[in-house]
Amino acid sequence: MTGGAPGAQQMTDFLSTHEAAIRLSVFAGVLALMAVLEALLPRRRTGVTRLHRWTTNLALAATGTLLLRLAVPLLATGVALEAERRGFGLFHWTDAPYAVAFVLSLLALDLMVYGQHVLFHKAGILWRLHRVHHADPHVDATTGIRFHPVEILISMGLKMAAVALLGAPVAAVILFEVLLNAAAMFNHSNLKIGERTDRFLRLFIVTPDMHRVHHSVHRDEHDMNFGFSLSLWDRLFGTYRAAPREGHIAMRLGLAEYPSPAPERFGWSLVNPFSGRSAPDEPQRRERTT
Repeated sequence: MTGGAPGAQQMTDFLSTHEAAIRLSVFAGVLALMAVLEALLPRRRTGVTRLHRWTTNLALAATGTLLLRLAVPLLATGVALEAERRGFGLFHWTDAPYAVAFVLSLLALDLMVYGQHVLFHKAGILWRLHRVHHADPHVDATTGIRFHPVEILISMGLKMAAVALLGAPVAAVILFEVLLNAAAMFNHSNLKIGERTDRFLRLFIVTPDMHRVHHSVHRDEHDMNFGFSLSLWDRLFGTYRAAPREGHIAMRLGLAEYPSPAPERFGWSLVNPFSGRSAPDEPQRRERTT
């Protein structure tokens, strides 16, 4: 990979040195902003308190982060640093210009997350993990960080493999991680956005109304709109659905087989993927994938 514009190395050094502080600051800032906006401009009025849901969703995110630190301390940024040091990965082998490698890495990693999301819906054992995310019956910004710790671990493994294959620039990997986390909280938020604004934004990014369709109780709807950041992939691969059949106010969220309040409990969320009970739609999932 050839050098970028002046200051690229300084930017990489700064981001690498302060990655943890940057990611935590953006996470806390976006979550706080979404919480305020959801209170002021709610898309749906749920009439439920946030305390139990938020506690569980934040606890799942914290447990996943701890598991990552213990199991794979290198993480995606560490892989990018090793790729740069050792010169491996597509962009290093082809000596691609830094700016090209930076932009293509962001696009490729976002496409990888889209593909991973589809996979977690189609493979039964992965769906068992991912259904913890979908079981939340009142989708808001914290749903965007509500993932089973084992799913978080698998996701990081896939991300590290993608970074290694690409030889993605360190700064691009850090920026991608920050943007993905912020985008997840934004597009899961219970935030009312004007129809015209939403229509314009979803030409480029995934909006709350677009992603809310993905959390419908109806199978044909929650197997659509898989994107997290860019709306491009759903349109390109034919998984885009503009709106839920029941409308955003009347639509039912979550999984019908796991009604509230069970999914709001931390212990339930940890154990659910390993319980003996199979969700009613799992045989249907197997039929469609065979």
